[in-house]
Amino acid sequence: MTDTTTAVTYSVDPTHSTAGFKVRHMMVSNVRGEFSGLAGTVVFDPANPANSKVETTIDAATVNTRDDQRDAHLKSADFLNVEQYPKIAFVSKKVEAVGPAEHTVTGDLTLHGVTKEVTLNVEGPHPEARDPWGNTRTGASATTRINRKDFGLVWNVGLETGGVLVGEEVQIHLELELVRQP
Repeated sequence: MTDTTTAVTYSVDPTHSTAGFKVRHMMVSNVRGEFSGLAGTVVFDPANPANSKVETTIDAATVNTRDDQRDAHLKSADFLNVEQYPKIAFVSKKVEAVGPAEHTVTGDLTLHGVTKEVTLNVEGPHPEARDPWGNTRTGASATTRINRKDFGLVWNVGLETGGVLVGEEVQIHLELELVRQP
């Protein structure tokens, strides 16, 4: 049995957390976007990080690239298909400390109905702070890279100059603000 006596439970603060992404466009630049509909729980055991766990979901319909037409395309069946797959989910399987306030979190990412193992490189959690309303908060940042085709996101258009309209590699960056639970 896992000893969780030193573990602290946090909830994701959705108004102060984002999941961002970056993908190559036309082989010449990057398009950035983010999702704002994050929810979830982080259980962190500073004495034994292996006892920690993360479970989060993202509302896929909150995708925002600052272009309404592109966002509508990303929500369509060509990409996220938010009607059929409204949530993106991550459930950790292993947490390892790799340095002071640095961890790797390996788990299952479910995107577009496909589940694959990914590893997040995490900075944090940072030292806790008390907000003006009496809540105790911490934060963390995480990054990873995925190949969108691994998740069934295969739509693309070839360019007459060679290459494709949308790159396969997607860089993911999470900014999480977490509220300590009683």
